Amino acid sequence: MPTISDSYKHNTYRNRIYDNSLYSFDVKVRETDLRVSLDGDFKDIVFESVHKYRRYVENYIMKRPEFLHSLKPVDSDEFAPPIVKDMISSSSIVGVGPMASVAGAIAQYVGIDCSSRSDNVIIENGGDIYMTLLHKCVSIGIYAGESPLSYKVSLKINSEDTPLGICTSSGKVGHSLSFGNANAVCVVSKSAVLSDAAATYLCNHVHTNDDIERALDIGINIKGVIGIVIINDDNLGVRGKIELV
Repeated sequence: MPTISDSYKHNTYRNRIYDNSLYSFDVKVRETDLRVSLDGDFKDIVFESVHKYRRYVENYIMKRPEFLHSLKPVDSDEFAPPIVKDMISSSSIVGVGPMASVAGAIAQYVGIDCSSRSDNVIIENGGDIYMTLLHKCVSIGIYAGESPLSYKVSLKINSEDTPLGICTSSGKVGHSLSFGNANAVCVVSKSAVLSDAAATYLCNHVHTNDDIERALDIGINIKGVIGIVIINDDNLGVRGKIELV
């Protein structure tokens, strides 16, 4: 049986998207590790888009190092690139550092670029998903490490509800910084940038099973959050307008 670290290394940690009708491929650029599902083989636009948005973020960090290291919101900057502005504003809504939203931000902005060529777009970046669908329904299985509920809980996503950001944070899986202990905190909103920041924030609040209800109460009151799923060991908490299958 693989350990969590082995699963993470071999990408079995990914939230599974159940739809075989799209063309899927992987794109890796340094820390960015995408699973892309589109209507066709549009690798060119994906690679170009990933490099573009990574360059925006990396260049901004060079000019403003606190953007990389801060665990708290940073001041807004009217001269920052749009992806950076989005990360600053979304992280400020929930009270975390801007880099807490970087995976969701890359997924979303790459996904928006892809929508010029593909009606159906699913971009997954290390467990954080941006999607927009046309006349399609998909299910997303949530990876929750060694929890017995891992991949046993799926979100049903209908095309009329998209675009959506569906992002997951964990205190037990992966390399991202977390001060919590939940197996998985999954947040759904219209923005993958906000969902990523909110998932990090809420995961920080879950240390034991007794914290699940409080985290759900906090999360559903974050402006823009549509739904939340929290998995800790064999415990499940759900709040908001989401459908489980």
